[in-house]
Parts: sequence; C-alpha cells; structure tokens
Amino acid sequence: MRCYSCAKLSIDILCSSCRERLFVPSVQTRRIGTLDVISFYRYTALEPLLLTKHKPEGYRVYKRLAEMTFRPFIEEFVEHDEGMVYIVGVDERVESGYSHTALLSHAMKTEMSIPQHASLMAQNRVHYAGKPLQYRLDNPRDFRYTGRSGVDVILVDDIITTGITLQEAQQVLLSHDVNVLFALTLADAKE
Repeated sequence: MRCYSCAKLSIDILCSSCRERLFVPSVQTRRIGTLDVISFYRYTALEPLLLTKHKPEGYRVYKRLAEMTFRPFIEEFVEHDEGMVYIVGVDERVESGYSHTALLSHAMKTEMSIPQHASLMAQNRVHYAGKPLQYRLDNPRDFRYTGRSGVDVILVDDIITTGITLQEAQQVLLSHDVNVLFALTLADAKE
C-alpha cells in the first residue's frame, strides 16, 4: 500500500514520516456559546484527508487520525478525571460502508470512557457543506437522543465550521439531563 499523503510505500495509510512531519496536532479551543470545542488541526492542514469520509479509503484514514489524536487525548483525560464519561458522536450515520464519526468515538473507548454509538441522530438529513449560516439556522438537524440521561458526555464530530450543529446537539443533550463537558473535533474550519 502507499501513504495517502506522500504516495511512498507504507504499511500504514499514513507513513510514519508524514505522521511525524505533516500531521502533528496543533490543538486549539474555540468557544461556541457555552460549549468549548477542542480541535486537533486547522481544516486546511487536513482537507484532502477529511474529504475521504465520502470514499471507501476514508475508513482507514479516519481510523488512523483517531488513533493519532482522539485516543491519546482520552487516555490522558481519564487518567486525570475521577468519573465515568460517555462519548457521543454527532449523527453516526453509516455512509460509504462506515460512519466516520463512529470511528472517532470508538477510538475513545477505555474503562472510564464509553461510546454511546448512534445515540444522537439527526432526523433532518440536510447537507450544510458550502451553505451560508442563515441556511444552517433555517434548517436545523432535529437531533433525537436515545442514550443515557444524567451522565457526563464528550461530544465528537469531525469538523467545526460555524458551530451550529454542535450547539444544537448540546441543547438536545441538556434537555435529556446530560452534562456536556466539551466537544472534540478533528479540524476547525475557522481560519
């Protein structure tokens, strides 16, 4: 196989050279309303990789990115936190044979952090890519939550653009007596 980034022969979808040189996380936090959103990369740094979510090879790309970022993050988090935390992926709908958000959530599974797969699903399947803020406001996702109540959760998504989706998800979770600690995304599209 070849590295998806540099095309050199590699056993992994991203060779060790690219992981060490090109894909070193630059963690940043953005506040959206009352929600802190932690992102590992700027969108432009990962754009070709993020766009693989619509292709079969996206499974291996997202799985590798999750192992590089979400996994170490949650391991350190649970080491310093005393309680159980649940992981809720935003709309873990299966497309192209897998759910990219579920891959991110699954990488966060430990003894003290449990993914609640497909517990927060959008009823409105509208696509926001390339749409203005007003369109996003006029067409909410209409999330339905079927997970546990009275728990602490970390929200997970692949990209934050305006933050409307994450805010809507947070409001739905709050209405189910769920405490959203913060959200994690691979990339922040705000440059």
